[in-house]
Amino acid sequence: MDAIDLTLVDLLRGNARLSYAELARQVGLSAPAVHERVGKLESSGVVLGYRADVAPEAIGLGVTALIGIVEDSGADSDDMLESLRVLPEIESCYFMAGVESFLLKARVGTIAELERLIVRLNRTPGVASTRTAIALSTKWENRPQSVGPTTT
Repeated sequence: MDAIDLTLVDLLRGNARLSYAELARQVGLSAPAVHERVGKLESSGVVLGYRADVAPEAIGLGVTALIGIVEDSGADSDDMLESLRVLPEIESCYFMAGVESFLLKARVGTIAELERLIVRLNRTPGVASTRTAIALSTKWENRPQSVGPTTT
C-alpha cells in the first residue's frame, strides 16, 4: 500500500459513504482510478466491508457487557469458538494473554437477557468460568485511528 491507499483507507474509515468523485478530489486522482484502487483494497482484504454505525439503545440493545472466558484445560478452542460464534449477542471476541483466554463484547436489551447469555456461556463445552463487567455508559467506541502517512 502506498500513501494514496493509506489516505483512501483513512477517508473511508471516517466516512464510508464518500463518493468516488469526492475521494478522488481529496487524493488528487480521477474517480475511475480511485474506484480501481478501492476495489483492490477490498479484494486484497484491507477493506473488509461497509456498515451503518447504529446507536445500540435505539434498536433495543441498551446493556453492554464485557465477558472474560477462562478456558477448560482440555478444551478444544476451535469447537468452543464455533459455539460462541453462533450467539448473536456477541459482537466481538478477542483472544487474550493472561488468565482469561477470550474477552467478549456482548449487547443485550436487559439484564435478564444478559443473565441468560451468561448461563449459556457457562454451559458451553470448553468454558471453565466467566467474569462479567457491565458498562454503565459508552464514552466512545470504534474510533478510527489515522492510518495515513505520518510526518516526523
